[in-house]
Amino acid sequence: MIRTAAAAAGGVAASQLLASPAFALAEPRPRRAFGGKLGKLQVLQVGVGGSIAPADRDQLKAHPDVVFTGLCDVDSDALAAVAKDHPEAFTCRDFREAFDRHGDKFDAVVVCTPDHNHAVIDLWAMRANKHVYGQKPLVQQLSEVVAIEKAVAARPKLVTQTGNQRMGPEPRQHAVDIMKSGLLGKAIEAHVWIGGPGEGTGGYFWYGGLKDPITPPANIDWPLWLGAALDAPCRPGLIGLQWRSSWDYGTGQLGDWCTHLLDVLYFAYDLPSPIAVQANTLNPSDFYHARGVRSTLTYDVSKAPNRERFAKDRFVVHYADQAQAPSRAALGLPEGNFGGIGTLVVCEGGVICVGAEGPVEVWIEGKPVDFKTLPGLGKVTARNHWHAWVDAIVGGPNRKTDGFVQSPFSYSARMAEAGLLCSRAARMPNRELRWNKATLSFTNNEEATKTLVTREYRKGFEPPVV
Repeated sequence: MIRTAAAAAGGVAASQLLASPAFALAEPRPRRAFGGKLGKLQVLQVGVGGSIAPADRDQLKAHPDVVFTGLCDVDSDALAAVAKDHPEAFTCRDFREAFDRHGDKFDAVVVCTPDHNHAVIDLWAMRANKHVYGQKPLVQQLSEVVAIEKAVAARPKLVTQTGNQRMGPEPRQHAVDIMKSGLLGKAIEAHVWIGGPGEGTGGYFWYGGLKDPITPPANIDWPLWLGAALDAPCRPGLIGLQWRSSWDYGTGQLGDWCTHLLDVLYFAYDLPSPIAVQANTLNPSDFYHARGVRSTLTYDVSKAPNRERFAKDRFVVHYADQAQAPSRAALGLPEGNFGGIGTLVVCEGGVICVGAEGPVEVWIEGKPVDFKTLPGLGKVTARNHWHAWVDAIVGGPNRKTDGFVQSPFSYSARMAEAGLLCSRAARMPNRELRWNKATLSFTNNEEATKTLVTREYRKGFEPPVV
């Protein structure tokens, strides 16, 4: 990690980095009954610009029971632009100010910041008894998985949802139904892969070499952008999109996509915490996450309540980037291409593969089968992912809702754990690491425990205990 001395090189003095207003962590307040302004769910959005926040806001605004009463962003330009469409909403640049000074003006929080601040803000919201829609991946540190799970247990009445809109359409829901119902027999193993990232590309990820520090743009409050992270200089690309490849601020390709690819496995098989991970790569990294990774997660399902869904006591998930799909011949499948993104499960009675947006492909005895013809296929309901979260919150005698949310924190924390294990183990490639979530340790590697599990948080931005 880059410390304070480097920050000065980037044009930001250490004293300035620590000069943000200090807001007390307010005592949790009882949640108000639904029915605030205009009888609608009052929502605060933390992070209003970027690549996904506008879509989240537009989808939620379309719900008749939602009104945005608070907007927060470290980018003054983005904040001013969005505030024009919400003239009655309060605005601030520090999320702590929203909770400290405006906590009575919102019932729910939408978190759309860079990954390194996700868990901290989610936990502030839950401690304040606010419902939360948190963008994926839910956490950026393995230790934050446990913190979120404890918060979920402490606030069982809060409705939580993770940004996983791909579960809304029917195909992925059908895939979960097929796996969960055992229509192809017991599960043997899974293969998951994501295309990219490219080297030196200008998109979400950047692996083209560490850029020299720059002075942060005038519209960005850089200390607040850092938030939970230690003092460090601003560098080209970080503020826009390419923080995702950074070790300190993102989770790499495997961590970023785990919610969209591992979700069907967790929903179908209710996987426990992995017991081991091994990540193989020829490109270990420093400032960046590694690329060109093939990882293996091992789950002990011998004592799982749903042991009957698995063919063996160990369930293995192979997770890779660079579109490293498995061999079709090795799986007994006909020639063809899987495509750049997929989640494939080998079962005793067949193979199922589902893409990020669908479609669902099934093979039985090596021959393709229309999954809709499988005996016992259940019915699923296409949903608006964002509206399902709102409906679960505001449901009452006059509102039709089944209380269903598609990626609650109780599941997405575990998905994030799996993705983080793979991306972080690539810092120690080609070595198996035995993982124990209960002790937050790699039991066979002390150095991995010291360097891969948690971070040092900047004062004033520590994750609160819920």
